[in-house]
Amino acid sequence: MESQQYEDWSLRIYESTVGQRVPLSGTIEITQRCNLNCAHCYNNLPLQGQTSQGDELNEEEHHRILDEITEAGCLWLLYTGGEIFVRKGFLNIYTHAKQKGLLVTLFTNGTLITPKVADYLNEWRPYSIEISLYGRSRETYEGVTGISGSYDRCMRGIRLLTERQLPLKLKTLVSRINRHELWEMQRFAEEDLGVEFRFDAMINPRLDRSKEPLSLRLTPEEVVQLDLQDPKRTDEWKKFCDHYHGPLPDDSKRLYQCGGGISTFTIDPTGMLGVCELSRQDNYDLRKGSFRKGWGSFILETSQRERTRPTKCTACEINDMCGMCPPNGELENGDPEEPVDFLCQVAHLRAYGLGLTVADHGECEYCMGGSRYEDLMQSVEALGI
Repeated sequence: MESQQYEDWSLRIYESTVGQRVPLSGTIEITQRCNLNCAHCYNNLPLQGQTSQGDELNEEEHHRILDEITEAGCLWLLYTGGEIFVRKGFLNIYTHAKQKGLLVTLFTNGTLITPKVADYLNEWRPYSIEISLYGRSRETYEGVTGISGSYDRCMRGIRLLTERQLPLKLKTLVSRINRHELWEMQRFAEEDLGVEFRFDAMINPRLDRSKEPLSLRLTPEEVVQLDLQDPKRTDEWKKFCDHYHGPLPDDSKRLYQCGGGISTFTIDPTGMLGVCELSRQDNYDLRKGSFRKGWGSFILETSQRERTRPTKCTACEINDMCGMCPPNGELENGDPEEPVDFLCQVAHLRAYGLGLTVADHGECEYCMGGSRYEDLMQSVEALGI
């Protein structure tokens, strides 16, 4: 069946299950180990980390979990890491996922893709492959990854996939190290290769809550400046706001306002089932129980957890533009309900950049009369919006 037919089919299934909890889309973090050492990464572990490697699910366990998630209704599956291709036997696990009929996306840094791997992926074609490109020059790329020779290996991986016309996309996480080459990366992807390119500037703390990666994060002004410099991105934000501009529903008390635990799930390398890959709290051990039981009871309870207090996010009409969610609150503030200041600044600046009115929504520092409103206005003026 062709990809578009699959999409139409899955959409019909989704529409027929509105109001029900069906795990349509899942993420499996195959390993946290990586052959690169990116300074911004929130979860990479050393390649030879014996403890983490020994804790990882074995192939038999992965096959069982794949059988169970497809039986429960899963259609879309993302494999991510760490780096997926450092995992011994990954292609065997991936093949089982394909044989189960799943639409599989692969996230990789591309440096371990060899002709043999590329040929195999050409035979067992994924729905999509996304490679993270961290710079257009060798110096910048390896300034991010910390590994000599990684740039050339990434370029080889990209070439091997494009030669086979595999469904490739490129992306980057923008940081202080590679910001100056962002548009060159975009031109390389879209004009030279003819593939889709996207970027993100939202760097998170590490899963152990270390804030070391935040030293590479752009300022809110720089993040919004990038939004406004890309006409296509600006248009996408405007379309997004047309659909998602407004406060949370009055009757919505759920802490998790995304699809986590409703239509999506995540599984970490050790078999812990959760609602989000950024959160290591409230997980269910699939080694001790089935996916159906974990999804039907434990994850249900997690997804239905209610907020314990109102915050400035509760009535905010631009909350969908900031990305604030419980895992972000956990990582940055140690509290899933505590608003992340950086995200709040970005959302308010984006709103002004898109010409949106920000209505009063409680004790917000960045609204008129707030303690940091004047600072925000200075940023608005500096951005020329």
